Order: sequence, then structure tokens, then C-alpha cells
Amino acid sequence: MPTTRYVALLRGINVGGHKKIKMAELRELFAALGFDNVKTVLASGNVAWDAEGPDPAALRDAIAAGIEATFGFPVSVIVLPRAQVESLVESDPFAGVPVTENTRLYVTFLPEPVATTLAIPYHSPDNAFTILRATETEVYSVLTLADNARPVDAMDILEDEYGPQITTRNWNTVLKIASL
Repeated sequence: MPTTRYVALLRGINVGGHKKIKMAELRELFAALGFDNVKTVLASGNVAWDAEGPDPAALRDAIAAGIEATFGFPVSVIVLPRAQVESLVESDPFAGVPVTENTRLYVTFLPEPVATTLAIPYHSPDNAFTILRATETEVYSVLTLADNARPVDAMDILEDEYGPQITTRNWNTVLKIASL
């Protein structure tokens, strides 16, 4: 059976001192699960590896169970083929968005398709947060930082609309993940 390069996005680890997982220990866990060529990027729970088999849901379940057994707490996991992330990057979803030092570009990954109730493009009441586009698996958004807008507010909007199992990465992190 041919191997596929996969990416796991872990939600909420190493944030504010909660759910601490050292990346070396996470790589060891993935290796113990039988995965090859395991790499991590940043400490926010981004892992790439090679595995046989085309079943991301089975991989997700094995990883989630392994994390809970090893580290003692549950973590929401999204697994996708790295080719999907590469395709996302190639699509250049933020083309035409003017970027300044106060601009933050985000991709939110959905564990399951969710029908949005928001009119897309969506603009927050203060116009600091915009959802440009939503697919069955990703949401592309832009946050303009100002005194009255914080990323937590934007993340609350995303979680309220798409559920608590989503995970969000900034665009620079997505670019790094695609190269793992």
C-alpha cells in the first residue's frame, strides 16, 4: 500500500500554560503509533508524517486516543492529507487582500462540513473581522487589529458559527505546514 503524507492539527495545546505537550514527546508518540518521517512545526500542535492507508478518520481517532493515554487529557484533532494543504496554499485565498502590519490572515479548519448561517462575505459589526470565504473544510478570514478588535473576539465568532472543534492557524503557519 502506498504511503501518504498527512497533517494533524491539534486544537488548544500549549495555550496559556494549558494542555502542555513538548513537541519532542509528540513526535515520539506519532512514531510509537507507527508513523514515519514525523515532523512538527511550532509548539501549537502541527504535525506531519507518512502513513499507509487512506483513512484520515481512523488516523484521527488513533492520534486522539494516543494523546489522551499519553498526556492525560483529550485534544481535538483534525487530520488531512498534506496535498490538501498544498492545494489550499496554491489557491492563494488571500489574493487581493491589502496586508499591513495590523492585518492577520487566518484559515480555520473544520472537522466536519458545517452549513454557515452567515452571509459570506461576513463582516463583524465593527468591520475589523471579515470571513472572506467558507468551504466544507476551511474558513478564510481577515482580522484588522485596532484598539477595539482582538483575535479572541474573532475566534469567538468562528467558534459560535462553526463549533468548538474547529482549529485556526494564521496564514504564515499554514505556509509552514504545507512545506512539512
